[in-house]
Amino acid sequence: MSASVTCPKCGESISVYRNPVPTVDVVIYAPGRGVVLVERANPPYGWALPGGFVDYGESCEHAAIREAKEETGLDVELTGIVGVYSDPDRDPRQHTMSVVYSAQAPDPEQLSAGDDAAKACFFARSALPELVFDHHKILTDFFRAIVALNIK
Repeated sequence: MSASVTCPKCGESISVYRNPVPTVDVVIYAPGRGVVLVERANPPYGWALPGGFVDYGESCEHAAIREAKEETGLDVELTGIVGVYSDPDRDPRQHTMSVVYSAQAPDPEQLSAGDDAAKACFFARSALPELVFDHHKILTDFFRAIVALNIK
């Protein structure tokens, strides 16, 4: 989708494109403990996977590792890609496109809320809270994949 605006320097008409904003989310999984979720300190409020916006000049992988550390205090090792989620309505603030990674934390005892997370906790699959964005769908896809791979 594009629109035309007038260039303030030359007066010519130029096209401006509206594109989805790139984001990442991270499913940090620990067998026997579940997945890490953060309670958001900013709107939209609620429980979510750790994640956020990819900075200009940053790879998606680096953004995922950075966001996980900022929001959960955990150093993580990415273990795969859960999927790419791009429904225009997935985020009520704007159209985002998220690359979602799976990860493990070598030291899950370091879990602590940080950055824009009010809380950070492990949740068992059977005790997930209501989630914001499309994170319920992401976790459904994640758990379906680990069942297919027979990961405990």
